[in-house]
Amino acid sequence: MIPTSTIHDLLVIGGGINGVGIAADAAGRGLDVVLCEKRDLASATSSASTKLIHGGLRYLENYEFRLVREALSEREVLLRNAPHIITPMRFRLPHRPHLRPRWMIRAGLFLYDSLSRRVTLPASCSLQFGPDSPLVDSLHDGFEYSDAWVDDARLVVLLAMQAREKVACILVNTECVAAREVDGLWYLLMRCNLTGAETELRARALVNASGPWVDRAGRAVLPTRAHEGVRLVKGCHIVVPRLHARPEAFLLQNSDGRVVFVIPYEQDFSLIGTTDEDYVGDPADASISKAEIEYLLGISNECFKTKVSEADIVHHFAGVRPLLASEEENAAKVSRDYTLTLDTQGAPLLTVYGGKITTYRRLAESAMEKLRQIFPQLPGRWTAQAPLPGGDFLNQPQLLRSLQDNYPWIATAMLERWVAHYGTRTHQLVGGATCMKDMGEDFGAGLYAREVEYLCTQEWAHSAEDILWRRSKLGLRFSAQQEARLAAWLEAHKA
Repeated sequence: MIPTSTIHDLLVIGGGINGVGIAADAAGRGLDVVLCEKRDLASATSSASTKLIHGGLRYLENYEFRLVREALSEREVLLRNAPHIITPMRFRLPHRPHLRPRWMIRAGLFLYDSLSRRVTLPASCSLQFGPDSPLVDSLHDGFEYSDAWVDDARLVVLLAMQAREKVACILVNTECVAAREVDGLWYLLMRCNLTGAETELRARALVNASGPWVDRAGRAVLPTRAHEGVRLVKGCHIVVPRLHARPEAFLLQNSDGRVVFVIPYEQDFSLIGTTDEDYVGDPADASISKAEIEYLLGISNECFKTKVSEADIVHHFAGVRPLLASEEENAAKVSRDYTLTLDTQGAPLLTVYGGKITTYRRLAESAMEKLRQIFPQLPGRWTAQAPLPGGDFLNQPQLLRSLQDNYPWIATAMLERWVAHYGTRTHQLVGGATCMKDMGEDFGAGLYAREVEYLCTQEWAHSAEDILWRRSKLGLRFSAQQEARLAAWLEAHKA
C-alpha cells in the first residue's frame, strides 16, 4: 500500500480500458496518479469485447461519421504502438441483396476507406466466392475490407504497465468504498478485497471510469453529485471449433438489421458475436441466455457450410456496455461514442460515460484537456508515439526470428505465442533460463512456472482465472485438473 500522507494529483476508479488509458496518459504528463480496480484489470467489459480495433462499419448507418473517423485514425496509431497484440485482419462481407442493396454497401465501404488516411491497410474491394469458400453456395459474391484484431484484456494490462512505468500506482482487487470532500480535496476510503484492509487516500481530483458501474459507483460513493443516466447493453459471444481454415474474418448480415462477426480465434477456434440486448441488474452477473446462443448459432449456420450446435460451444462470455441513456428502441443503434463531464463544484470529479476500445487513447487525451482546468501546467500529448510495453519492434516475424536465435531450445509454437502476448518483454520473461528445465513446472498447453511468476510479479495476476482467461486464453486448452493444479501452485506460492 502506498503512503497515506501523500496528496495525489489524480485517483482513477476503474481498471478497464478507459481507466488505465487515462491513468497512463496522466502519469506520462507528470501527474501523481493512483488507479484502483475492485477486481482484476479488464475483468468486465474490457475483456468481453469482439476484440477488434475498427472504425465500426455499421456505425455509418447511424451517421456517426465523427466517431468512425476518429476510430479509423486510431487504427494506424495502435497498429504501430502495439504490433504484438494488434494485427491487421481482412473482413469478408457476403452480399445478401434482400438485406442491404449493393450500392449502399459500396458507398459505406468507400466512406470507410476515405474518412481517414490508410497507411498499412489495403482498401476494400468486391470479390466472388469460389467453390472452396466456407460459405454456403447461395452466398457467391460480396466485399472485403480491412480492420484489425486485438487481445483486449492484454491491451488493458499493457496500458497499466505503461502507467506504472510512468510512476502511477496500480491497485488491483482494491475498491473505493467511500469518498468525502474536505477543503477542495478528496478523501477516499480504499478497501483491499483480498485482505479486507482499509486505507484512506487523498487526491486533488477524482476520475470515475468504472464502466458499466459508472452510475452505481457515482450514486453510492458520490451521492451529493449529479450523474448522467446510462443505458446498459449486453453483448454476448460464443467460441466454437474453427469453422474454416481461411485467415479472414466474416461480417454476416442478419434479417433483423444487425451484423455478427465470425473471427478466427486462438488458431483452432472461431469467435462468433455479438448480440445487443438491454440489461438490468449488476453487470457482474451478466451471462449469455439460451435465446442469444440460438441467435448466434442461427446466423452462423445460415451462412457457413460447417454447422454448429450448442454442444459445440467450448466457451462463451457476456459483457455489459455502459452507453449514454437514449430513447432509441433498438439497443444496437445506441451510440458507442463517449462523453466526459467535469464537475468542479467542490473537489473536481471527472466522469467517463461510454466509449469503445478503439478510441480509448483519444478519450484519454480528451480527459486530459478537461483536467487542464485543474492542472493548467499539464504538458502536451505524448501517447501517439509511445509503444506499449513489449511493442518496440518492427513486426512479429522479425521478432520471432530474433527470439529463435536467442533461445533455440524453446519450441517455435511457444515463442509464437510469447511474441503475440509479450513482444520484446519475452526476454524479461525468460530471464536467465538456458533450458526448458529452468522454466519450472509445466502446467500444460505450454504454460510453465516461469511464465506464471512473470504474470504474477509484472502483470498483477492473482488467480488461475486471471492467467487463463485474461493474461492468456489458455483456458480454452486447459482441463479442469490442470486448472486446479495451477490454482494450487498459486496458493502455495502466495507472496
